[in-house]
Amino acid sequence: MTERPHLSQVPNRAFLAGALLLSVALGGCAGLGDSAVSAAFVDPARYDLYDCQQLETERKSLASQRKQINDLIAKAETGAGGAVVAEVAYRNSYISVQAQSKLADEVWARNKCDRPSAEAMPAPPPMGARAPLRSGSAVY
Repeated sequence: MTERPHLSQVPNRAFLAGALLLSVALGGCAGLGDSAVSAAFVDPARYDLYDCQQLETERKSLASQRKQINDLIAKAETGAGGAVVAEVAYRNSYISVQAQSKLADEVWARNKCDRPSAEAMPAPPPMGARAPLRSGSAVY
């Protein structure tokens, strides 16, 4: 006569199979931040109309946000179950900011913002023109 698995073993096997499936699914999401799929978190035309000064401000803001989220993740990971809390609470925000930062960097490079443009440089005063007098600069 063949032996059948004990009834208490069936739920354990189902639990293990479910846990394995869940870990594989979550493991697939872990690498999402650096892949092409993360571009789905940001509008590709978001920074198209930004000039270099606006891009510089936006890039600084995104770097600050990324640092703040990394600090929050590090803080969450120190607590009990922190890795799970960090994933659930902060992962989407981190992916979104990372994708925005990557797009802003691409637009920065495409617009050649690392070199000062003629628009960014103040025009020299015309020859023979005097500087306007400022209030308080006159001698009485």
